[in-house]
Amino acid sequence: MENKAHAIAAGVFVLGVTALLIVLAVWLTRDTGGMRRYEIVTRSTITGLQPQAAVRYRGVKVGKVARIDLDPKTPGLVLVLVDVEPDTPVTRSTYATLGYQGLTGIAFVQLDDTGEAPGALQPEPGSALARIPLRAGLMEQWSAQGGRVLEQLEETTRRVNLLLAPENQRALRKSIDALGEAAAAVPPAMQEARVSFQAMRESANSVGASAEQVRKTADHYARLAQRLQQPGGTLDQLQQGVGSLASTGQTLQQSSLPRLNRALDDAGRSVRQVGRAAATLDDNPQALIYGPALALPGPGEPGFVVPRGAR
Repeated sequence: MENKAHAIAAGVFVLGVTALLIVLAVWLTRDTGGMRRYEIVTRSTITGLQPQAAVRYRGVKVGKVARIDLDPKTPGLVLVLVDVEPDTPVTRSTYATLGYQGLTGIAFVQLDDTGEAPGALQPEPGSALARIPLRAGLMEQWSAQGGRVLEQLEETTRRVNLLLAPENQRALRKSIDALGEAAAAVPPAMQEARVSFQAMRESANSVGASAEQVRKTADHYARLAQRLQQPGGTLDQLQQGVGSLASTGQTLQQSSLPRLNRALDDAGRSVRQVGRAAATLDDNPQALIYGPALALPGPGEPGFVVPRGAR
């Protein structure tokens, strides 16, 4: 009875496993007639990508890898056939990259779109399937960048070896010695600079004091100019004085100058008369006592005498 129970349990277990295998086979080989097939073309290495790998559109699973082949018409070209759900927005600007799951190295196809060409992707003439280009993924970019970094590192190592050549080492030692001598000369120079800075500071203080004095003087002259320009100030008084002087000159020119001219004329005539009197006294001093001499009668006048020389 116990052996019969074990046999029944073993049979049930085998039937269950067989059913699971059948379900798995049906799921793996389910009809994909509702899926759209595309070709992903690349000349790069697709290490880690296997059939049945997931196809994701911006992180969302939309299909799987159906087959991976080499293009018989173009050597070196890899064709990756993928089945994608029909509602996936695959356009002419859609491209594919390889993504990797964690540290396992298992790759999947990542679809993305730049949005430059929103039209639906169509097969090229003479081709049955539309082709999606495969761009370099993050790992491939790192690999290429790593190669460039290694080249730069090699070039840097070569230059360092040239720098550390014996003749360069001697030149570097001389440079270090010269730097030491220059460093030794720095303290005296710093002391001189300190003295110069102190003198400059004192000069700056003097200039500041002078500037303050100049500012005070400028303020004083500003106040003086303000007082001079005030109504009734010195400028107004000077203007009034000039006006009065002009009025006085005009009055003198209109009234006093004619009188002064007549007085000067009278004085001139008096001076001429005094001059003639002085000349008369000089010729005949007796005229001061007897008066001026009588003038001799002329021809035809009584008492006229013909001069002797005229006879």
